[in-house]
Amino acid sequence: MKFLIVGLGSMGKRRIRNLKYLKAGEIIGFDTIEVRRKEAEEKYGIETFDDFDKAMKEQPDAFIISTPPDLHVKYAMEAAKRNKHFFMEASVVDEGMDALIALCRNKKIVAAPSCTMRFQASIKRLKELVDSKVIGKVLLFTHHSGQYLPDWHPWEDYRKFYVARRATGAAREIVSFELVWLEWVFGNIDTVSCFKGKLSSLEIDIDDVYQCILKFKNKVFGNMLVDVVSRVAERSCEIYGEKGNIRWEWGSGIKVYTADDKKWKEYAEPAGTKVAGYDEKISEEMYIDEISTFVRAVKGETKYPYSLEEDKRILDVLKTLELSSDNMIQVKT
Repeated sequence: MKFLIVGLGSMGKRRIRNLKYLKAGEIIGFDTIEVRRKEAEEKYGIETFDDFDKAMKEQPDAFIISTPPDLHVKYAMEAAKRNKHFFMEASVVDEGMDALIALCRNKKIVAAPSCTMRFQASIKRLKELVDSKVIGKVLLFTHHSGQYLPDWHPWEDYRKFYVARRATGAAREIVSFELVWLEWVFGNIDTVSCFKGKLSSLEIDIDDVYQCILKFKNKVFGNMLVDVVSRVAERSCEIYGEKGNIRWEWGSGIKVYTADDKKWKEYAEPAGTKVAGYDEKISEEMYIDEISTFVRAVKGETKYPYSLEEDKRILDVLKTLELSSDNMIQVKT
C-alpha cells in the first residue's frame, strides 16, 4: 500500500513515524514548503513533491491529510473524487463538510476523520468505567484542557502558524478535539452555555479561553474549560456518580472511589513512547493506534470508529457554543 502524506509539518512527520513503525507500506510526501520537504527526506528517507499533481502521478492508495485545518476538506475532496481512502487530522473548520459527506456517501472508500483521544489509554478506561457503572449513574463532570500556546511548537513562532488565525485558533481547535471523546464517553450534547474570550497578552487575535457548560441528552451536566494560557500543560477530568467519583490526570492515570467500600483504586497511565520537543505527557501510542485502525479499515479488517457525520456534528456543537457566548444565551444543539 502506498500512502501520500499531505502536509509535512509537525503532524505530517508524526504520521510518517506512525506508518513506519507499523511497516504499513510505501510513503511519499507533498508540501509546498521546501524546508519541510527536505527535513522529511533527510529524517525519514521518503520521496517528496512540491506539486500535488506530480505526487498524484505516483498513484497513492490513501491520503493522510496533515495540513492546517482549513485545508483538510480541500484535500479530502481530492481524495474522494479519485476514489482514494483518506485520513484527516482533527477538524475545526466545517466549510465544505456537507459536500464532502455527500460525495463520500456512495463510495467504497474509508473516510476517516481523526479521533485521537478515543485511542488514549486512560480515556478508553474512562469509557469502560462509565459504561460499566462502576460509580453508578453519572451525574456530572468537570474537565480542563490547558497548555500555554508558545509551548505547543517551541521550535517555531506561535504567531506564524495556523493556531494564530481566528478560524483555526488554538483554543477553538482544542474545544472540538475534546468534544470528540467527551461525547463518546457521555453521549450526545443537548444544550450549551459558553463564555469565550481573549484574556491573555498573547500576540494574536484569537479567543484563548472557552468556559463551557454542557447538558447532555441523558441529563448529565458537564463543565469544560479549554485554554491556551496555562503554563503547566494539563488535561484532567473528575466524574461524579451516585456511587462514587472518577479522577483522571493526564500523564498520571485514573483513580476510582466507590462509596460502598470507601476506597480508591488506581489505574496508572502507561508511560508510552515520547518524542523530543513535545510535552512529556504526550506519547506516540494513541497516534499509532489511530493510524493502525485506519490502515486495517482500508484493508477491510475492521471498521473505522468515527465518521464524517459525527465529526460534522461536533463542529455544529462548537458553533452553538460560540453562538451562546456571542449572544449570552443558552443554545440547544
